[in-house]
Parts: sequence; structure tokens; C-alpha cells
Amino acid sequence: MTAYDDQNVFAKIMRGEMPCEKLYEDDHTFVIMDIMPRGDGHCLVLPKAPARNILDIEPDSLAAVARTTQVMAKAVKKAFEADGVTIQQFNESAGGQVVFHLHVHVIPRFEGLRMGPPAAEMAPADVLKANAKKIRAALAS
Repeated sequence: MTAYDDQNVFAKIMRGEMPCEKLYEDDHTFVIMDIMPRGDGHCLVLPKAPARNILDIEPDSLAAVARTTQVMAKAVKKAFEADGVTIQQFNESAGGQVVFHLHVHVIPRFEGLRMGPPAAEMAPADVLKANAKKIRAALAS
């Protein structure tokens, strides 16, 4: 298996070397807004432990990611009054993975509204900030 590259964009974000719109953090996970969202409220759950994907993450770290994914799914559904939530996670290039630090996509969904294409367009910073504010408020309530 390919070794973990600690220079990937998510590792840099968690070290504070690149900006992000952070939503949530605990001892084991870090959650940010996706800068190329497939819908309003699209966020990413990251393990703090280095892991390329689900194939090499330690079971305890994976469990922490799953717990935080559930927290975020409830928060985005509430924040956006969504009809549902899509959870996605990709592994290796053939599986659709682009950034090789495990991450789980959490995307609020609405009846009759299609998801945007993956990595199609960068969202304006003010839109990400407004969406993040809604999610943080839902987390706090």
C-alpha cells in the first residue's frame, strides 16, 4: 500500500498551514466546509490520525470518524431543514478518491434537487461562511 503523504491538503489544513472554514473539532476528528460543494452545507469529516483511506485507518479512528459523521449529518439536516443527507466516502483513485487523507462527505439533500457535480466549482467565501454559521448554530442547539 502507498505510504501516507503528510503534505496532502487536509493534513496542511489541520496543521493550520492552509485556511478552512472549520465547523467542529474533537480529540480525534476535524470537520470543515467543502470548498467545492455539491450542495449548500456540504462538509467533510477528517480523522486527525494520518490515514490515506478506509483501507489503512486504525479501527478506533474509523469509529471516531463514524461518530462525528453522525453528529454532522444531524447538524446539517437541521441547519438546512433538509429532507435527507448523503454520506459519501471514496477509496483510491479507481474508487474516486482525489485527496489521499480519509474524509467523509456529509451533504444535506432536498427532494427534487439534484446534487451538483463533484469538484466542479469553488464556492464563494461568503457563502461558505454563511453556511458554516448555520451548521455551527445547529451544533450548539
